This record gives sequence, structure tokens and C-alpha cells, in this order.
Amino acid sequence: MVGIAVGAEEIGRCFEVLRELRPLLASREEFVGRVTKQQAEGFELAYLECEDEVVTVAGFRVRHVLASGLTMYVDDLVTGAKFRSRGHGKTMLDWLIARARVLGCDTFSLDSGTHRQEAHAFYFREGMRVTSFHFALPLKK
Repeated sequence: MVGIAVGAEEIGRCFEVLRELRPLLASREEFVGRVTKQQAEGFELAYLECEDEVVTVAGFRVRHVLASGLTMYVDDLVTGAKFRSRGHGKTMLDWLIARARVLGCDTFSLDSGTHRQEAHAFYFREGMRVTSFHFALPLKK
């Protein structure tokens, strides 16, 4: 069953899995602090457990966007490497899409790093399509 992480303990339980996607996160404490700040801006952290272990994590927010209306945007979506190919990612993706529909979203979107070909194949299988390119310019070193 998918849950929403609230409080430092639940957020911290998601660290090891999310760190596989975001290896620059230095510590559990940094992660909890950053998620807590983002939650004040509407961010939510969903997690899926299997046998009392967090196996999949998704960070998302719902926002109004001129180009697409009310949109659920997924910042992060990852299943721990040792738990992949067991349907956990699909369970989370289905849950996110269902939640977006309940919230009245017009669209559902996410970005995926260009190096994540296996994730891309999964998204294509689930009916998602590439609709734009994401460009970034780092402003701090």
C-alpha cells in the first residue's frame, strides 16, 4: 500500500531508495531537511512498502501550469535496485495517476534523466510519451 511520508522518521525511511536516484544527497539529515522545506511548498513524498521495507519512492507536487492546466508533476520516481522488475514501479505509477485524477488534474508529467533508458522503456510501456525537452543551466558550482 502506498503511503505519504510525514514527519522526519517516515521521510528518513525513504532516504536509501531515493538516494539511488539522487546520489548527491549526502546524508539522511540533509534529505529530511530538504524534503521538509519542499513540503512547505506543496511537495509530497509517497512510498511503497513490501514486507516492512520501503521499495519505491515518488516525490510529486500538483500545480497550475499555463501550458497544461492543473498538473501533477513527479520530481522523483525510483524503485530500489534490488526490488525492480516486481511490479512496484507500476503500482506506484498507477497510484500517482489515480491520485492526479482524483485531484482533478488535467495532465500528469515527469522528467527522466537521459541516461535512464530502462525507466524510459517502462514509461513508454505505460502509455507515456515524450512531449518536450527539459533544459537546465546550473547557476551555482
